[in-house]
Amino acid sequence: MMTTLIRRAALTAAGAVCAGGMVAAPVGALAAPPSTSPLAAVAERGHGKGERQLNVRYEAQPNFYYCGPAAVRNALTAMDKDVSQDDLARDMGTTERGTDSAHLITKALNEKAGRDVYRTVEIPGRAADKAETDRLRDDIVRAVDDGRSVVANVIGTATDTDGVSHSFEGGHYISVTGYRGDGDQVKIADSANPAQAEYWISADALADWIASRGYSA
Repeated sequence: MMTTLIRRAALTAAGAVCAGGMVAAPVGALAAPPSTSPLAAVAERGHGKGERQLNVRYEAQPNFYYCGPAAVRNALTAMDKDVSQDDLARDMGTTERGTDSAHLITKALNEKAGRDVYRTVEIPGRAADKAETDRLRDDIVRAVDDGRSVVANVIGTATDTDGVSHSFEGGHYISVTGYRGDGDQVKIADSANPAQAEYWISADALADWIASRGYSA
């Protein structure tokens, strides 16, 4: 199934926070009740060409602006790190305007994981080019193979491989927790709604979803 992406012509006021030369989305989606049910992802499970998924102890964000802390918290559980969203929010300066930058996400991941391995990668244009998409795919495969989740800063509306749309016009943070088809499709842990806690999306669509933002890998 082809995955499509719809993008806004301009950022909303809530999404117009700039940091490190990169527009960074501060807000999440609608508030969702917390959930601690684990995602149905098993580390190093392969069912076909080039597939690997991480164990993630999923938790939804408790309010509309905690998508950054929730995405980092969910990513850290893949490394068996247990850090609360409140602690991460304090560390990253998260407010009702959200978490200002993917650079803050990277800093928190490195500090809490105890490993200086994450780097922030920007996709500055309105859409990702082939080189940027290829790098994202390679970064996800490399991180997941290393037992690490990628955290991405997205904006707009993307459609997953099941045809379900996910819309975050003010911006949102998500965790990338697996890949299949050698990285052509990637698995998302999304804190916005525990009813849609995980889904697959094409790497091409994810790259365009990130465009004008960045990701930590």
